Amino acid sequence: MSGEITIYTDGASSGNPGPGGYGVVLIYGRHRLEKSEGFRLTTNNRMELLAVIVGLEALKIPGSKVVIYTDSKYVADAVTRGWVFQWETKSFKKKKNCDLWKRFLKVYRQHKVSFVWIKGHNNTPENELCDRLATEAYGKYNLSEDTGYRPGDENDTLFNEVER
Repeated sequence: MSGEITIYTDGASSGNPGPGGYGVVLIYGRHRLEKSEGFRLTTNNRMELLAVIVGLEALKIPGSKVVIYTDSKYVADAVTRGWVFQWETKSFKKKKNCDLWKRFLKVYRQHKVSFVWIKGHNNTPENELCDRLATEAYGKYNLSEDTGYRPGDENDTLFNEVER
């Protein structure tokens, strides 16, 4: 396989935590695939990261050259600045979303991946489509459970102060 696969991703939630979803658009030449899913209770950052994972997991050929466009600084910076690799060496101690980061690293290492951060809601057509896919996904009935999300886990509170 020659050429580059382009993946656009976005995640969204209504409330943080709240119902959420992700949207992904994969493009390779004349081929195009759109994916989305909604969850009953999750966070925006989980959906941003899950969108990237789902996009990479959709690829059939190991070693693919992939460019991921995301409006998530959380995801883009964690990879491009090397933070996620440092977290991994410390077994993700005191880090949120370690279940997803471990899943990400497994699929990330199967390909040649680069990230491009783009500003959200800036009229980039595929990013806007991903946003629509994500928000429509969590607006549906019979949403899935984000089994990795654990409200109340350490470092996972809605407030800066200790909840009582």
